[in-house]
Amino acid sequence: MKDKLNAFGSMLGRNIKVYFKDRMTFVLSLMTPIILVVLFLLFLRGIYEDSLVNAMPEGYELSNKIVNAFTGSWLFSSIMATSCITISFCSNMRIDDKLKKTLRGFEIAPIGKFDLSLSYTVSNFISTVLICTIVMIISFIYLAIVGWYMTFGDVMLIIVDMLLTSAMGSLIISIVGLFINSQGALGGFCTLVSSMYGFICGAYMPISTMGKGIQNFVGFIPGMYSTVIFRRAYMNGILEEMSKSAPSQAVDAIRVNFDCEYFFFDHKVATWVHFTVVIVTIAVLLAIYLALNIRIHRKNGKPKKSH
Repeated sequence: MKDKLNAFGSMLGRNIKVYFKDRMTFVLSLMTPIILVVLFLLFLRGIYEDSLVNAMPEGYELSNKIVNAFTGSWLFSSIMATSCITISFCSNMRIDDKLKKTLRGFEIAPIGKFDLSLSYTVSNFISTVLICTIVMIISFIYLAIVGWYMTFGDVMLIIVDMLLTSAMGSLIISIVGLFINSQGALGGFCTLVSSMYGFICGAYMPISTMGKGIQNFVGFIPGMYSTVIFRRAYMNGILEEMSKSAPSQAVDAIRVNFDCEYFFFDHKVATWVHFTVVIVTIAVLLAIYLALNIRIHRKNGKPKKSH
């Protein structure tokens, strides 16, 4: 048992080190957060500020502190929502090792095949959490400078959602990675995810601005529910501060327009439902992951028939 744990720990450390040493893979995994920051600085910030100001009744003015805290909270909730998925999708070293034929050498090493597969998934999860934790800390520093309105409960909500969403992303790529057998397929998949995920989970633009059909469609995408959790955790405090002086109707409209509330076929979705969807999705993905690995290892373990 001790030898197995040592072998598992060695693979875990090796996978994490290789990921952070591979500059190209590391930069590609950060592409979506970088795109979000660029979009925000170029034109999204102005759009969100105008939308926020226009949502207020005539004669009511928001302070620069509240406006900056609001737009900053929106930006970092978007970055966290996308980073947990896109970073995990682009940092799975098992796919890279398989394409470079390095995996064959590890498969004959003194470590079980399932333990080997699990080490890739766990290291992928750890790498994703490490980067997202850095992003989270940066967001806290930024909001502390421009305007801090979050409670301890909001911070804990962000941490829990980060862990759950990262686990979801790591399981998805671990499953998909079993069927990727070329560099082109890997590059295409990562590019597709990096470019599309921000839109379908409501990170680039509020879901409320989409058509009714699309709003209902994204309700079938588990990542959208984790995005709304991030929205609520980052923005609940600032909205509560606004409600102290602004009309409640205006603040409620902002909650809906900026995805702090989500309506699935016109039914308001509670926070516990969002968590339930994410947790159930993780459980289903874990079951699929285990079943596929067991099937593959049994198939590879069967002796070839002689002719």
